[in-house]
Amino acid sequence: MTGDPGDDADETALADAVDSEAVAVSPAVLERMTDGFHVYDDEWRTTFLNEKARRIVSEAADVDLSTEEIVGSDIWELVPEAVGSEIHQRYHRAMETQESQEFETYYEPLGIWLEVRAFPSPSGLTVLFRDVTDEKRRVDQLEAREEILRAVTQALADPDLEFEGRVSELLRIGAGMLGTSYGTLSRVRDDQYVFEVVYAPDDSVAAGDVVDLSATNCERVVLSEESLAVADIGVDPDLSERAGYAEWGVSCYLGAPVRVNGSVYGTFCFYDDTPREEPFEEWQVTLVELLAEWVSSALERQVVEEDLRRQNDRLEQFAGIVSHDLRNPLAVAKGQSELAAEECDSEALEKAMRAHDRMERIISDVLTMARSGTAVESPESVDLSTVARKAWATVDTGDATLSAEDAPTVTADQSRLIQLLENLFRNAVEHGGPGVHVTVSSAPDGFAVADDGPGIPPGDRESVLEHGYSTREDGTGFGLSIVMEIAEAHGWSITVTESEAGGARFEFADGGSI
Repeated sequence: MTGDPGDDADETALADAVDSEAVAVSPAVLERMTDGFHVYDDEWRTTFLNEKARRIVSEAADVDLSTEEIVGSDIWELVPEAVGSEIHQRYHRAMETQESQEFETYYEPLGIWLEVRAFPSPSGLTVLFRDVTDEKRRVDQLEAREEILRAVTQALADPDLEFEGRVSELLRIGAGMLGTSYGTLSRVRDDQYVFEVVYAPDDSVAAGDVVDLSATNCERVVLSEESLAVADIGVDPDLSERAGYAEWGVSCYLGAPVRVNGSVYGTFCFYDDTPREEPFEEWQVTLVELLAEWVSSALERQVVEEDLRRQNDRLEQFAGIVSHDLRNPLAVAKGQSELAAEECDSEALEKAMRAHDRMERIISDVLTMARSGTAVESPESVDLSTVARKAWATVDTGDATLSAEDAPTVTADQSRLIQLLENLFRNAVEHGGPGVHVTVSSAPDGFAVADDGPGIPPGDRESVLEHGYSTREDGTGFGLSIVMEIAEAHGWSITVTESEAGGARFEFADGGSI
């Protein structure tokens, strides 16, 4: 029972009355009960019922019966439609077995759910029943909403679906939730409305179709940048004059704006050619708005990815120009300078040749930088000791020495790891002198490259990895920034500190996966 706090005490008193096979509870208490209360004798004649029970029996009999008309009457003769129902079967089972029956049942003639408790005795049956239709409806609604959210989550998480596939699935789910036949993701271009992804039961609309924005309900969404929910467009003077209603028959509509980079991109909407009897519910509007927000975020990511692809394409074109169109004439100029230097001794020619060497170094570093920042997609297990020796052999190290026996095995792209080490070795030799000693060894969560040169002042350790940083007049300022970009492409962090010998130490780590 529900309702008044005194109901629990009433039910206890009622149970005592049932046990004593007599209705020993005052009528006033029984009338206060929110449950229906009904007592039958062993021949199914009503001996007592409260007002709630009288109303339900009257509804079942399809006639307004008074208490006097019901008392003394056979319940199955008053309500013949109940014969054969679960109620009929359970009541008889209770009398036959003398065991209480508690159950929920849908009574179809009235279209209601009842929660029933039947207490038998040798002399008859005492019944309490409650209309739980509203509660069942609320539970069903909650379960339906949970199912919708589960379906949305699965669609968004499905790794086999691309963007359009996910949107199509969201439109299908949304249309089912709202009871509409159509769902679309559309884009606004100037005064045109372009259908991009469509869910429809027929070919009346398809992806790629274009209509005037002013003919659609979506124009109001675009201009106001707010959601629009209309259960019956025919009663809206503005919308009912549009072609969407007058010519296409769009009779109900729910749409939300899709925004990309702060501007309205288009709409995510649902509609049908039949008006709704009830307004769209608040939770339905909210869910459509949330789906539109997801579409907005996904489109923004697409825009960013497209911009990155275009930038990468331009970078590749630039690298090609640098590699071919600059290197070839530079090689010619360098060769001619060397030939001229054989014929005459000139300080100007020496400066020109040094400039050519510097230009070649800059071109080489720029090409390395152009390719060093892309994420490493297929790293493999690499013996750092072996790779360090390979990198050392490609650098003009003079009398410098290398120790790499204690270097660990790392997970990396080998060719780019060699580039990283080459730049560190070159930096050590340039700043530590021809006799510098370089060590490659294990470090917490990764590896380290250290030297016994003059080191890097504490105040410069954060800026030393930036583009353009150099302490040498002939330095390009790219070497250590290339190291930084290759490390980031692997997902590694870099810490610049002091080595045990007082030189520079570069530690690389990514939380243990190196």
